[in-house]
This record gives sequence, C-alpha cells and structure tokens, in this order.
Amino acid sequence: DVYKRQALAVWGVMGLSPQPKPWSRVVMVSILLALTIRYVTWRAVSTLYLDTVSHAIFSVGLFLIELVFIFSSVVQLYLLLKVKFRNRQGDRYQQAVLDGHYCPSVDVLIPTYDEPVAVLRRTIAGCQAMDYAAKTVYLLDDQQRPEIATLALAMGCHYLTRSDNRHAKAGNLNHALEKTQGELVVVFDADFVPSTNFLTRTVGFFQNPRNGLLQTHQSFFSPDPVARNLGLETILTQEVEIFSRYYQVLRDSIDTALCYGSSFVARRAALEAVGGFDRGGLSEDYYTGVKLSAIGYEVIYLNESLSAGLSAENMADHVAQRLRWTRGTLQTLFLEANPLTIPGLTWLQRVAHFEGISQWFGSVFRIFFLLLPGAVLFWDWVPMQLSWQEVMYFMLPFYVVNLSTYRWLNFRSRSVFVSDIYAVAQCFPIALTVLQTLIRPFSKGFEVTPKGHVSNRFVFQWRLALPLLILLPLMVVFFAQGLRLASMGRTELLQMVGDPNLIPTLRVAWIGGLYNLLIVWAALLCLLDVPKPDPHEWFRVSYSARINFGLLQVWGTTNQISEAGIGIVLDADSASALGCSRQPVEVVLPEANISLTGVLVGQQDQTVSIQFQGMSLETYRQLIVLLYCQPGRWGKQVMPSEPIALWEIARAILMPVGLQRFVSRRWQRQTVVG
Repeated sequence: DVYKRQALAVWGVMGLSPQPKPWSRVVMVSILLALTIRYVTWRAVSTLYLDTVSHAIFSVGLFLIELVFIFSSVVQLYLLLKVKFRNRQGDRYQQAVLDGHYCPSVDVLIPTYDEPVAVLRRTIAGCQAMDYAAKTVYLLDDQQRPEIATLALAMGCHYLTRSDNRHAKAGNLNHALEKTQGELVVVFDADFVPSTNFLTRTVGFFQNPRNGLLQTHQSFFSPDPVARNLGLETILTQEVEIFSRYYQVLRDSIDTALCYGSSFVARRAALEAVGGFDRGGLSEDYYTGVKLSAIGYEVIYLNESLSAGLSAENMADHVAQRLRWTRGTLQTLFLEANPLTIPGLTWLQRVAHFEGISQWFGSVFRIFFLLLPGAVLFWDWVPMQLSWQEVMYFMLPFYVVNLSTYRWLNFRSRSVFVSDIYAVAQCFPIALTVLQTLIRPFSKGFEVTPKGHVSNRFVFQWRLALPLLILLPLMVVFFAQGLRLASMGRTELLQMVGDPNLIPTLRVAWIGGLYNLLIVWAALLCLLDVPKPDPHEWFRVSYSARINFGLLQVWGTTNQISEAGIGIVLDADSASALGCSRQPVEVVLPEANISLTGVLVGQQDQTVSIQFQGMSLETYRQLIVLLYCQPGRWGKQVMPSEPIALWEIARAILMPVGLQRFVSRRWQRQTVVG
C-alpha cells in the first residue's frame, strides 16, 4: 500500500506538472529523498552478506559503489530545490542593450587550428550577422595557414596568428587578449554559429558587476554518431543535451556554472584578474571558470539555445572528445584551479564540483556492474541477501520511482536506457583514461576534434569495440546460466545456495544479465559508423518557393535546404513543365527575402533538386542567416518517455539501420559485379 501511494503520488505530480515547477520539484524531491533514505538504511542494515571475508568484501564493495551513485543523486536533488532560470532576468537586462543605454565593446574570438575553410566561413558569417554594433570579430589562426588569412580578408574580419601554438587553445585565446581591447570577450569554437540575437540576449547581464562569465546553452545542428548509427536521429537528443539542459541549471543555482569553451561571454577585467585563460591542462574553460568563482565573480548560465555547432563526425572522434573531457576534468585535481582546495569557493560549490568530478569514475563502476551478474551466477559471489518481500517493499519502489522520474527531473533531455547505451559504448576507454590520468595526469596534450569531413564507406570501430566483443559472449553465457537457474525449482536452488534469502539475488542477477546483454549489443551497433558522404547539413524547412527559368515561373514548397542546394515539391503540372535537368534556374524565397541561382540536378516524382551556383558573398550571408541564425532556430528536442524510448531502442537493436544499410550496399555491389 505504501508503494502504491508513493507511485500514485509521483505519477500524479508529473501529470499535474508536466514541466518541473517549484512546488512540484519540492514534492518530487521529498518523495525521492524519503525513498533513498529508506533504501540506504535497508541496504546497510539487512542486505550485507558477511559470512566470509570474501563475501563481505564483495558485498560491502557493491554497497559503497551504490553509495557513490546515491551521493551524486542526492546532491542533484538538493540543487533542484534551488533552481533559478534567468530568462526573465535576461529580458530585463536586454532592454538596456536594445535602448542603447548599455553597449560595451565586444571582441568576438574564433580560435581555429585545422578546421576546413567552409566550416570557418560559416562561423564568421554568423558572428558578423549578430545584431550588435559595438563588436569586432577576430579569427585566431593557430596554424598560420595562408588560406585562412585570405578567408579573413575576404570576409572582412580581423586575422590574428602567432609564432607558435604553445598551450593550444588557451595560449591562442590569451594571445588574442593581448591584441584586443573590448570590455567583453565572446568565444565561439570554429564550428559554432550564433543566432543574430546572441549578444543582445547576453551582454546585458554584465550590468551586474559581480557577473564574470556567462555560458549559454549549446545546441548542435548535426546528429551525434550514436543517434545516426542507430537510425534514431529524430528520437534521441544529443548526448550533451542533458548537460546543458540539466546539470548546468543545477550548477547555476549556486552561481558556479561550468564554462565549456564555446558560446560564452566573459568580462575582460575578470579574465585579466585571474591571469587570462588557464594554461595548466586540457580544459582551460573549466579551470578559468573555477578561478573566477574563487575570486568572487559569479559564473552564470543562460538556458537559451543561442548558437549551434557540429557534432563529432564518427564514433572514434566522439569518444576521443569524451576522453579529452575526462582527462581535462581530472587534471584539475593536480592544478591550482582544483575546486576542492582553491580558496574562495563555498562548501556547496565544492560539493557540486566534487560530484561532477566523481561522475567520471562511473565508467570504472560500469564495468564492474557488467561483470556482476556473472560473478553471482557462476562463482557464487553473493552481493546481498534479501527476501522477495524486501525486494517488493524496498528495492522495487526505489528503482521504479527513480526510473519513472528520471526524464521528468532532467527536463526531458535523456532517458535511462539511452544513457546506458552511451555509457557502455565508451566505458572501457574512459575507465582506462581515468586510471592513466590519476597516474600520469599530463602525459597527453590537446587534440582538436575533426569537423567538416566526409566518409563514403562503413567503418566499424574495432579498437573501441574489442572490449565489448570480448564481453558479448560472456553476456550470452551469463544470460544462459541465469535462464538455467530460473528454470530450477526452489528446492534445487536451495540445495545449491543453502540460504533461502540468497535465491532472490540469483533472480535479480539473471534480469541484470539480460539487460546488460541488450545494452552491450546496442553499444556495439553504435560502433558501426554509417557513411556521411555529404559535407553539408540538410534542414527540413518549409518555405514558399518560386522557380524562374526562362520565361516560365512555377511555385512550390521547400522540403529541405542546405548551403549547397535545395529541394522543392511542385504540383504535377509544374514538375513536368521543368523538363530536363542541368538547366539554370533562379529560386526565390519571398518569405525569407532571398534569391538564389543554381542548376536543376535531379527530379523524383514531384520533388526537384537544385544545386546552388554562382552565389555572391552577400547572398551567402543571407543564406547562413536563414539556415543557422534565426532567433529561436534551435528548439530543444524532447526525449520520448521511457517506454517509447525502450521500444525505439529495441527496434534499433533488432533491426539495426547501420547493419541494414551495410548489407544492402554490399548486396547491390555484388549484384552489379555479377
């Protein structure tokens, strides 16, 4: 009855308040904390199996690992009670900027190392399109490439370089600080494009002299490789979405948001007070934010999507990026900017930073949990003793309620099952990086994540997959053993284990083994990178379009558009009137007030494809604003509910899109050869 009342209360709160509100957060946090206290007390008092030294070590060890995750959850629940969104505050601050009462000079810095010209050109155009007069755009080339200097000249932005690239991105930014004078500094990574209202929404916050740095929400206009490889681009949100939409909001509640290197605004005086961007390790953004907090500045967060960038192109780059974040975060333990020891932070800020740092150890524990069912089912390593009544009264309510509320608490940015796939796909390399960093924290330098490249073939990431390929048959064996034990009667099991309170543990281990098997298989499917032959991102947008060719005009509606071309749906008569391909046409989008020239390159049914040609710089700027820079352009994708997410993942596991495409392509190739 208690369990039913708790479940009904949780579902009732989520029904009355689909989005977390102050009152509903208080109710939900109270229920979750009560369940957590009850669960931890029960685990400590009733479930530890201490009959032998080996069993005691195993049982207590599992309990301590659980406590690490529970500590993280409790910290997050507490911070949820203090959440404050700054959107209305931004509206007030923005008015002074729009009225011209507060217009500090702004230097917009775009650091680059080896990004393609096409990627940089888009970013420069977006930065120059921002609605703010007192800004100066600088391209910071850390490779002294002649083509980048030429690009800067053609685009009309300032070009800065230096004789060496010591200290990587931090050194590049600090060199730019010495050469510029703006009161505020804005940084965009080379692949990030801001919306036109980025500065008008952010600059006003610096009327408050305590604000030292403002980080904005980061969106991405390309799907991450996990979603693309599983064929779930329209279902899965970006992996980092939960960080921007949830963790940053929590940290902002205590004025210590994290700076993640792009799409942020900083006060020059504050940066100068801490000696510029920190050069100690790989995460100069994180360290600099900690040092600003330590000297009394507030590092705040605006939860608005005011820019968007490119995701990693493939799983190798995706994981390499996470390894850099892992190493950079853990390096802070060995630096002056260590948030656990640096003077000036509040105790709550230190706790929040510790919770963030400890999350990287989750990959080490993840490997332990993957092997745990086998240890129970084969080697009789019993982690706990419990009865079915205890399972139903203590364990089931705790996990079911946490599972039910996970998506609601993180503002619908992530589901449990999806999070587990991402975690398992990268747990082995991250766990290894954690151990390496603790032993040799500065053994590896900064590496830029490649962006803007293409691939015409399927690539299976064997190096990343090897641990999982070894693990997969073990998971099958674990599941088979669990199935065998599940088919046994109670008498047989009792003869095997000797203690009736150990039988439920075997049942739970079997369920865990099945779950691990499915997650490992899904993680392996993620590691088959599907081809990405087109360097351009295509967006599904609907505009009225007029096609002019010769003396004829036809009207239609766009169904997709990129920097390279456009697709337009026509009626049957208009489609037949266009005739053959490769003829020059003009496309006019009256709603967007833009005219584009190109050639007709294809027609399928009533949809024609037009490739842009002969585009002037001014037209290119208009197109970039249309595609990337409209205010509100990057809405927040909503993660489906846990049952729907589980169903979509199951479909992806049973009918993997990447594998289908791979087999289909090989079959077509063999057919052509035959």
